[in-house]
Amino acid sequence: MKFYSTNRKAPEVDLKNAVLNGLAPDNGLYMPEVINPFKKDFFEDIEQYDFPDLAAQISRQLLSTAIDLNKLDEIVKAAVNFPAPVIQVNDNIHTLELFHGPSLAFKDFGARFMARLMSYFVEGENRKLHILVATSGDTGGAVALGFHGMPNIHVTILYPQGKVSPLQEKQLTTLGGNITALEIDGTFDDCQAMVKQAFLDTDLRKELMISSANSINISRLIPQIFYYFEAYKQVKKSAEKLMMCVPSGNFGNITAGLFGLKMGLPFDQFVAAVNNNDGFHRYMETGHFEAKPSVQTLSTAMDVGNPSNLARINDIYKDDVALIRTDIHSASYDDPSTQRVIKEVYDQKGYILDPHGAVGYLASKAFAEKHPESLCIFQETAHPSKFKEIVEPLIGKAVEIPEQLRVLMDREKESIKMDADYAEFKTYLNSLKTL
Repeated sequence: MKFYSTNRKAPEVDLKNAVLNGLAPDNGLYMPEVINPFKKDFFEDIEQYDFPDLAAQISRQLLSTAIDLNKLDEIVKAAVNFPAPVIQVNDNIHTLELFHGPSLAFKDFGARFMARLMSYFVEGENRKLHILVATSGDTGGAVALGFHGMPNIHVTILYPQGKVSPLQEKQLTTLGGNITALEIDGTFDDCQAMVKQAFLDTDLRKELMISSANSINISRLIPQIFYYFEAYKQVKKSAEKLMMCVPSGNFGNITAGLFGLKMGLPFDQFVAAVNNNDGFHRYMETGHFEAKPSVQTLSTAMDVGNPSNLARINDIYKDDVALIRTDIHSASYDDPSTQRVIKEVYDQKGYILDPHGAVGYLASKAFAEKHPESLCIFQETAHPSKFKEIVEPLIGKAVEIPEQLRVLMDREKESIKMDADYAEFKTYLNSLKTL
């Protein structure tokens, strides 16, 4: 199986090279050459699989000729060892809880799979693999925990100073070992641009073996397909029409859902829910995308002004915005709306939303009002305790902090402060040659 670049100006590569390189030489994102759909009877009998077995079936379908299947099963089942339950919140609105992994965020699925796949691919290499990752919140924590202690791999996480929650920052900056956090005086887009520039720096890449753990890396998206199928398995008998709402920032998550559609997943509609960083929403309305600097909101992981994975979405739909609209509806909500709905849903239903899930709930509610025949599922992408400073004043009570976060609270933060300057970043990267 081969992977091609969305820019179509680089040679096709195998899975190992797509994963370890992260970004194609022409600055494009890798896409699978073929996505084979499941037969109809797979979905008819989907209940026979528990979540790890279902994930293994999906990965085999997508990567059947790309990797030893027994090793693939081993990687998948080690990565997917926690649940993704669908919970009813309000009438025909449900949530897919994706925060039951080690870092309490949906990105645990991608990070844990990716760490094990990369570790497999670098066995026997005579030099260290350096993972570079930009984060607007949850990616960094998931990657830090997923890769911590992995042999022959070092991780550098770039995050925007003052623009992630305190508990998210603890997850990035307290593990030590093979994890280094760079605190960038800038935005997530600055962090992402620095990482992308490193990948295009041919002199640097001659000296360092680097890869990415952001959703630009195809191995992040593959395991995110798993929970779309798991959600369908849980609700398939509840309604004839199904909608999945995805709180969206860099658009890797919803792109994974689109891969699921190409594999035959029977969802009728997706909704991309965004905050004030509404470039995709405007794109859907006007047919013209304009990248803008990101603005800070309460739903920090969605603060992306130029989402990388739009390149993959446009590739899937051949740059046809009208065709994209047939599968994806979009909606945008501001911080006051987010705050109101967190309080409203807790007061009325006793369910605690995090700010990202709150944006998803708002979009789902609007969709459900127009489509009462659909069962609507929005994704809760992070545990609300990671945003306790926002959530607790709104609901009037303390949010219980799970043990895996509580143990980090008293640890000392360790980070390297840096300007949003590639030359300074490159100096740091050159210092890694001695690791």
